[in-house]
Parts: sequence; structure tokens; C-alpha cells
Amino acid sequence: MSEQKVTILAIGGHVGDMELTAGGVLASHSLKGDRIVTLALTAGERGVPAGRDMAEYREQKVNEAKGFAEMLGGEAIVFDIPDGELQDSEEMRLKVCDVIRQVRPNIIITHFKNSMHKDHMTTHRIVNDARFFAGLASFQRELPAFFASRLYYAENWEDAVDYKPYVYVDFSREAYDLWVKAVSLHWFVTGSASFPYLEYYKHLVRVRGIEARKEYAETFMVPEESMRVLKTEL
Repeated sequence: MSEQKVTILAIGGHVGDMELTAGGVLASHSLKGDRIVTLALTAGERGVPAGRDMAEYREQKVNEAKGFAEMLGGEAIVFDIPDGELQDSEEMRLKVCDVIRQVRPNIIITHFKNSMHKDHMTTHRIVNDARFFAGLASFQRELPAFFASRLYYAENWEDAVDYKPYVYVDFSREAYDLWVKAVSLHWFVTGSASFPYLEYYKHLVRVRGIEARKEYAETFMVPEESMRVLKTEL
């Protein structure tokens, strides 16, 4: 009997957040035939290169998100919310709730709770509540309820305070190569002068792979209420 396929919804505050931090695992699942969907609550256009028009850069970012997802055989959704103006509101929770009910993911990946970036922390809170809303059958929306049973928080250099790797997920050289090729579509990953994103994350997946006694790996945290190991004996 063939293994059942899963759907993964990776939700970031900006285009590129999930592609960088969970992209190796997303590529690995893509190669196994699983469905990959990315959702960016903003495009992240305020990182516009000097001398460029911000509206044009936003369009570029949306296209970069689509390009990454298409290379993984998936799809990308980008909300039309200005970068830096993401509201920690009921309205946003309902918007994300509706996407969860539309996509029906087995797995959601998003930001860890702490960050130097307010959009990341806001996204974390929105996603946690939206997942809860999406799973409530008594919470009536246009689409029927759906509960995503697994929730993970990706490792991000901007979200590092109190982050401790809890789950290591390894992936192959083939998945690594696909991830590097796909994430390199994002200008800021290869062209930013403020931080060497691609170099950092390529080294990070190798270090995490070594720690896991594998070649490459990405790490994740889980909700605190899920942090338990069950055994009948030692």
C-alpha cells in the first residue's frame, strides 16, 4: 500500500521567510509527491533595494513566491497587506482561518513566538489562533471546519531568542539542491547586502544535519503543550 500523501501549509510574515527556514523540508516532501502551499501575510516589500520602486518590488516578491512554489509543484498565496503593517486582529485570524479551511493541511509551519521582527511575532499569534478557529465546527465560515493536526515553528535567525531545536527533519542531497535552486529565485536571498541569507542557511542545514548524524536537516519547535515523550518503559 502506498504511503498517504500529506499537505503542508507554510505561513510566513513575509515572502521568503518559510522558503528559507523550512525550504529544505518542503522540497523533500515535494519530491515525495506531497502538496506544498506557502502563505505570506505580507510580501515583505519594505526590503526594497536602494533606488527601486517599492510597488514594483512587491510585484517581484509575489512572483518570487510563485516561482518557488511552482518549482516544488505547489502553490503560493500572498495577502495584499503592506509590509510592516500586519495587524494583530480578529480579521487577520479569520483570513488565515479561511485559508486553512481551503487548503486543508495536515501540517502547518510558521514562525516561533519570539523575534526581532514584529511581523514574525504577530504571524505566530495569528496562526495559532487561526488554526484553532479553523478546527471548530461550531465556528461557521464559508468553508467547513478542518483541523491541522501538526504545528511546527521554523528556525529563523531573526526568531532566535529562546528557540531550542526540538524536532530534526533530515533531507537528501536532491532535496537540498532543489531548495537552493528554488530559494535563489528570491532577490534578497542572494542579493541582500545586509545579511548573507543563502550562505547562512546553507551552513545551518549542514550543521543541523551533522547534529542529526545526517547530511542535511532543518529543525523545528512545537507548541509547548505538545512537548512530551510517551513511553511505557525506559
